[in-house]
Amino acid sequence: MPGPRAPVPGLARERTQLAWTRTALAFAAVGAVIVRRDLIVGLAVLACTPLIWSLGRVAADPARAGRPGRLLLVTVAVTGVAVLAGAVALFGHAPASLSQLLPLHG
Repeated sequence: MPGPRAPVPGLARERTQLAWTRTALAFAAVGAVIVRRDLIVGLAVLACTPLIWSLGRVAADPARAGRPGRLLLVTVAVTGVAVLAGAVALFGHAPASLSQLLPLHG
C-alpha cells in the first residue's frame, strides 16, 4: 500500500506573480490618469509601479522562499504604499465633481 503523496502546488506561484503584475499595471494606469490632473501626485503613484512589480518578483521567487526577511520586505513595502495612498487621499486636491476629475471633452 503506497503512502500519502505530497501536495502538488499547482500554479499558485504563477498566479501570485500575475496578481503582483496586474497590481503594478493598475498603479501605472492610475498614475498616468493622475498625472493629467496633478503632476507631483501622479509621478509619486507612477514611482510606486516599479517598486510593486519588483516586489512581486521577490515574493514569487522560489530561491528566496526560505529567507526570513522576505515577508518583512513585502509588509514594509505594502504599508508604505498604503501610507502614500492615504496621504494623497487626505492632502490631495479633491475635485468638486466627477466631470472635473475625468474630462470627457478634452
